[in-house]
Amino acid sequence: MSLFQRAISQLARQGRCALPALVACVVAAAPSATCAQDRTEATSLLRFDHYRDVAELVAESKALTAAHPALLTYVDLGKSSGELPVFALILNNPKTGVDTDKPAMYIDGSIHGNEIQASETVLYTVWYLVENYGKIPAITELVDRTAFYFVPCVNPDGRQNWFDRQNSPHSSRTGMKPTDDDRDGALDEDGPDDLDGDGSIGMMRRPDPNGTHRRSELDPNVMEAVSPEPRADGTIRRGDWSMAGMEGIDNDGDGEVNEDGPGGYDMNRNFPADWQPDHVQGGAGDWPFSYPETEAVGRFILTKPNIAAGQAYHNTGGMILRGPGAPNREGAYAADRAVYDAIANAGAEMLPGYRSLVIHSDLYPVRGGFVNWLSESLGIVSFTNELWTEKRISQNGGSPDREAMERWRERLLFDQTRTPFTEVDHPTHGKVLVGGSNKWSSRIPPSWMLEEECHRNAAFTIFHAQEMPRVSLGSPRVRKLQDGLYEVTIELKNDALIPTRTARAASTKSGLPDVVTLRAPEGTRILASGTAARRFDREFTPDEETPSIVRLESGIPSRGSVFVRFFAEGPEGAEIAIDFAAEKAQDARGSVKLTPTEASTPATNTTATSAEPAKR
Repeated sequence: MSLFQRAISQLARQGRCALPALVACVVAAAPSATCAQDRTEATSLLRFDHYRDVAELVAESKALTAAHPALLTYVDLGKSSGELPVFALILNNPKTGVDTDKPAMYIDGSIHGNEIQASETVLYTVWYLVENYGKIPAITELVDRTAFYFVPCVNPDGRQNWFDRQNSPHSSRTGMKPTDDDRDGALDEDGPDDLDGDGSIGMMRRPDPNGTHRRSELDPNVMEAVSPEPRADGTIRRGDWSMAGMEGIDNDGDGEVNEDGPGGYDMNRNFPADWQPDHVQGGAGDWPFSYPETEAVGRFILTKPNIAAGQAYHNTGGMILRGPGAPNREGAYAADRAVYDAIANAGAEMLPGYRSLVIHSDLYPVRGGFVNWLSESLGIVSFTNELWTEKRISQNGGSPDREAMERWRERLLFDQTRTPFTEVDHPTHGKVLVGGSNKWSSRIPPSWMLEEECHRNAAFTIFHAQEMPRVSLGSPRVRKLQDGLYEVTIELKNDALIPTRTARAASTKSGLPDVVTLRAPEGTRILASGTAARRFDREFTPDEETPSIVRLESGIPSRGSVFVRFFAEGPEGAEIAIDFAAEKAQDARGSVKLTPTEASTPATNTTATSAEPAKR
């Protein structure tokens, strides 16, 4: 029963409604609890109108697992540099098979600690799938057919630091392993300083007769840019204040401020694909997987060759990004580009303000990036979503200008994302103004917009997962060549966008090829086998190693078919078993009888064939 129905029923019970018959009619006409208008009636108590620190994220992930023990498993992957848990949630229905026998999707978030809505989006996706299993047919079918691997927070140290310590919207991106960023032999000795005590790191501004800004007459907590234009008398217009850098002091006496704060590296530059040393790619670490967090994630993924789809959540900008991270690696995506484009373009329709983009050309170069590793090294169709765009602020979907942003902060956020300017005596600059935008002011949606952002992105990844390979056996073609000799052509169909083996995986020999095994009964032999380009082609490519096994090095293509042809010697009516196995698709089994299917061949009959998904 919806909230509206409950309210009306309560009024009726209290005698406050003079028309009980009308109330009954309205209640009867109202949508049921399974309708899309109602929020899911959940077993767990999770809400998505706030942000969680690491302890809450772990506790609520365990609580969700306890609420759905038949579907969810909580797995510890390891510890961060700061000894916080890196964990995974495995979503699988064991009644339909073990997780590694099904195509699977991997989803993670918060490899950068300040990108806090990423973890909420991952957790929401888990919550939505398990809470709607058995209620929404499309969700039930997907969960029964596939598996999911979720890592809600790759960088728990950075996330917790962002909540606990003074930060800006852009800081605490790194992990927290002490690092010598300024190469002076000391570690993390000159980080930011919260001079006004508001828990955030903002900009410092100092008095300057040749300044670039002035305080607004309408609101002294707003700085207005002053362009150096000539007045009527020929003098140049100047401001009263200029920027003095981020809030902080020179803690180590080297003349620089905030140059060696906590951490200072980038775990999203620490994966094997096109990894480059630190002097080429800043923040890359000493070698791929050199940080405990990335090693834990890498080890986990490498034990799951069934992963066919990948998603990483970051912020910000409203982007659906695919690789490569460098222009010289475009060739790695060329043969699979149509699949990437089809999925990303669907996402751009589902996510207002989001665009389908390429990392190196539309954002910036990224060497050693996580999704690049999934796509280029493992052949997994993968994306990075940069969550949240300020286009969501405007009703027209456009980018808000400065005045519109001010109205947004005042009228909808009630100035909660801004600290009033405070004068502070700075040991180097003298009097400075500190304040302005705090760490909640950008990159993340306000809490009351969080659930919609989570849901739309979860829906995109669900669409992506629905397009993991779906393989079935088509109708066979059986030709009698002479007494006791038959030509059989079997169609293997993939109705999904993602092939059973991407072109990238096939070209790099990543993983194992798909395999079709033919099992003949006693008294029947498979003489030769291979593949044909089409059902009625007279030529075929034989697999010469073993006649009873056909290796499909290129897999089954996107929304396409592969035709396996074999020649069998045996009595009419003999039944050949057909087993299809693939790393990234559910196995399929079927059979075909050596009974002709064409009127033009002797002793024609229509043969029955069975085909069904099977467990390994």
